[in-house]
Order: sequence, then C-alpha cells, then structure tokens
Amino acid sequence: MIVLGLTGSIGMGKSITAEMFRDMGVPVHDSDAVVHELYEGEAIAAIANKFPQAVLDGIVDRQALGKLVIGEPEAMRELEAIVHPIVAAKRREFLDNARKQDCPLVVLDIPLLFETESENLCDKILVVTAPAEVQRERVLSRLGMTVDKFERILASQIADEIKKEKADYILDTSLGFEHARNTVASIVRELKTKDIPNA
Repeated sequence: MIVLGLTGSIGMGKSITAEMFRDMGVPVHDSDAVVHELYEGEAIAAIANKFPQAVLDGIVDRQALGKLVIGEPEAMRELEAIVHPIVAAKRREFLDNARKQDCPLVVLDIPLLFETESENLCDKILVVTAPAEVQRERVLSRLGMTVDKFERILASQIADEIKKEKADYILDTSLGFEHARNTVASIVRELKTKDIPNA
C-alpha cells in the first residue's frame, strides 16, 4: 500500500484536492476533520481545563481558541499535546483498516505535515501551492479572517518554498480545476502501479 501525504499552507487548495482523490476512489484521512470532531467531543474536557474561555455551550469554539493559541507558541504546544496524540491514534486506525482492505493507495491529508514531522508516515508527498497573492486573496475572503490573523498563521507554518523542496509532487491550484484534476489523476495512476514495501 502506498501512503501519499497531502499538505500545503493555508489557502492553497488542499481540501479541494483531497476531495478529488476521494472522487477517484482513494481513501483519505482528513486530520482537520478529526480535529473538528474532537472539538465537539473527545477533547472538550482537556481543552476546557487548559483553555476554559475557548469552550462555549459545551463545545470548543474554534474562533475563540484560535485567538488564544495562534501566534502563542507555548499555548499552541499545550493544545497540540492534547490533540495530536488522539489524531495520531485515529490515523493509525485508518491505515490499519486500509491495509486489511488491501487498498493500493491512501492519502493522509495533514495540513502541518512537515511542522509535526509526519512525513515519515508517507511514501510520497504532494504539496499544493499557489502564488502568494492568490493565497492571500483566498484567505482574506474567509469569514472572520483578518490580515493580522493570516500573518500569524503564516508565521506558524513552514514556508511554501521549503515545502515544495521536500515534495515528490507539486500541484499549483491557481492553474484551474481541470489542471488540478488531471494532475491528481496522473498521480493516482502512477502510484497505483508502484509497489513500495510497507515499513
């Protein structure tokens, strides 16, 4: 089974790219989606203990939590110590199930793949990218996003150029949907024909 790591900085089009893999029948583990679920269940108590002002009406308010941890390295480390082990356990479960089903290819959608040193989980890595001005326009159009928040998020992520240097595949999402879909299809065809032994 080939494990493809999918990553990219904020606003680069990673979620849409992941959906393209799903459309082509490739199982995708979405780390962000797992975190969303934890904020509504398993991680609430631990987060309420560390960041009580981030829990509203019994669930974690992502906007409130973001204000507390983005740009605050110590607070971010405390949050990651709560969330990352649970996400890692669910990812292992996903991979175990995929192996049992003899899946030839799976995707690990991990926004902070390099930042969390998760690249060792992957046989190959795809980095989604776009010109900086396109990224900025996309992100600042999001509800609740500010220039200050965007810049703090960027500062917490490894630079796009460094990510691209570490990639086996690069997808520029500014080139349009058809280009992206063709690139994903080409990667799927290539990797489904490879036979990389499991570590």
